[in-house]
Amino acid sequence: MAAKNQKHQQQSNKTRKRKQVPGAKTEAPDRSATSKKPKLLAGPKPSYPPAKGSTKPFKSPKMKFEKSETDKEKKAPMSKRERRLNAKELSEARKKRRKRYYTLELELASLWEKMRCRNIAKEDRSKFVTEALQKMKGKIPEIAGSHISSRVLQTCVKYCSQAERDAVFEELQPHFITLACNTYAVHLVKKMLDNASKKQLAGFISSLHGHVASLLRHMVGSVVVQHAYDSANATQKQELLLELYSTELKLFKDLVSLKESRLVDVISKLGLQKASVLRHMASEIQPILEKGIVDHSIIHRVLIEYFSIADQSSAADVIQQLSGPLLVRMIHTRDGSRIAMLCVKHGSAKERKKIIKGMKDHVAKIAHDQCGSMVLVCIFSVVDDTKQITKAIIRELQKILKELVLDKNGRRLLLQLLHPNCSRYFSPDDLTSLNLSIPSLSGKSEPEASSEAKSSKVDEFSDEEAKYDKKVTVGEGNKGTSSGDNIQLVEGGKKDPFLRRQELLVNSGLAEGLIDICIESAGELLRSNFGKEIIYEVAIGGSDGILHPTLDEKLNSLHKAIATLAAKSSEESEEEHVLNNFHSSRTIRKLVLDCPTFACTFWKKALKRKSKLWAQGHSSKVICAFLESSDSKVRELAKEELQPLIDGGIIKIPETKQSANED
Repeated sequence: MAAKNQKHQQQSNKTRKRKQVPGAKTEAPDRSATSKKPKLLAGPKPSYPPAKGSTKPFKSPKMKFEKSETDKEKKAPMSKRERRLNAKELSEARKKRRKRYYTLELELASLWEKMRCRNIAKEDRSKFVTEALQKMKGKIPEIAGSHISSRVLQTCVKYCSQAERDAVFEELQPHFITLACNTYAVHLVKKMLDNASKKQLAGFISSLHGHVASLLRHMVGSVVVQHAYDSANATQKQELLLELYSTELKLFKDLVSLKESRLVDVISKLGLQKASVLRHMASEIQPILEKGIVDHSIIHRVLIEYFSIADQSSAADVIQQLSGPLLVRMIHTRDGSRIAMLCVKHGSAKERKKIIKGMKDHVAKIAHDQCGSMVLVCIFSVVDDTKQITKAIIRELQKILKELVLDKNGRRLLLQLLHPNCSRYFSPDDLTSLNLSIPSLSGKSEPEASSEAKSSKVDEFSDEEAKYDKKVTVGEGNKGTSSGDNIQLVEGGKKDPFLRRQELLVNSGLAEGLIDICIESAGELLRSNFGKEIIYEVAIGGSDGILHPTLDEKLNSLHKAIATLAAKSSEESEEEHVLNNFHSSRTIRKLVLDCPTFACTFWKKALKRKSKLWAQGHSSKVICAFLESSDSKVRELAKEELQPLIDGGIIKIPETKQSANED
């Protein structure tokens, strides 16, 4: 026992030796003589350039040797008791702040429930809105990013007076860039832009300068840029776009005030280097495409301008990246549909296949869309793999064929197959879109043109569309490149257009189903503003008589169905008679003039010995059409019965048409 106590005493003595007496001066050994490392003197802090794309100034990293003795004295280590008290104070302050904020949220939520009621008086709502804004004053930027309170603020902005709205705008203005990237605040920012004055909108767009590219790379921030782009006028839109074109335009704001809308004009006006602009645009576009942020029209516009100056390899890379489901998300805008058409035109067989596969389960929606339907029109006109188109697109369209016939946009797919590129059915802008091409990928040399002329004979196309594709190496400057670097220069298909139409329309069974719908719903289509065009093209057999060799019997049945409708008296039909209706009477008149077979059937079944009944009103135009027809058999058929009406002055034929028929 004594030995143990002695051992314990020795250990305590050792520990006592290690402890230093407070206040005792200890001489530190002079290490400067022995140390080989030189002493670092505290000098001025080095300045670092600001980080690229950062909104805050870059802070230089704090290094250990920069700390002075005064800093060490100020940051003396606290005791356990002091640390405990400090932590307690911080937690209490945090609790108080949270409690105050929670109380404010409860008050705002109760006011929100009152102000958003539908049956509330306007004066009461204004009172609640003003009270809520008073409570939020000075805290609006913080509240805007809150999950709950941001909704209250949105309702206040919706119903408040213009003066109150301006006050909110002023308080939020320094924080717009930060709030634009917040998931909850983005809705408030959009609402503020919707209600902003011209001056406020101009100020907001001006504040975006230097941040457009970084915001477009952000999933939430890109929505704000797009909203500002939609609200902006032409000059402001150009201001947002020019920043994405060049580093000079991004850094120097004064250069942005240009009237040139096309990128090619901007480059020539400012004397910019095309290669530098191309590199800058590629660096801005690539991250956006990689993140899949392709739904916005501002990005579509940038891509269109990029294609206008891109070289062959750059354009081919972007086409390869876009080909697939990503492209389907772009075709709802005018520029987006044009990009899709360019990808279809200049893409390889593999890329076209990916584009068509990406449309799976979306064909019906695309067909009803104004811009999307033009992409399908382009596919029908360009892609040679008719088997894949039939399987992926035509089969889906056959399920909604009647909807397409009566739809303003859907009918254009059918009209393109019946009468391609007709200015009567497609606007000049639509035809321009179909004829667009990428300058760097649309060049063809003379040997290529001659080889294409020789290969006019086309066999039935299978899934391997590659045998129609031709890959050409990039110019003489790229002689050292390998065969894998060949660029696709194919613009459009190689198959004969008539053969392609026949395979898509007749061989697929689409035409047969279309004629059946025309027979079943002849009256509805004739009276329809859009359906009348389909029934007219089907009844005459389509352009170049594409339906006649195979479907003559069905076409005769359609002619009889229209004639049977016209043969009914006005009392028998519940709806307006087809000869008295504006649309149907004009359509039947055109059929009489352009299709002698229909004219003969119609006269025998509907008008023979009844022409006097229909000699007035809209129907008189149909009667006169028999005398204006260019076919002599049709004129002779009706002349005997109609001559007394002409002599009696009941029917009048224009002199120019009458003299032309006599000649």
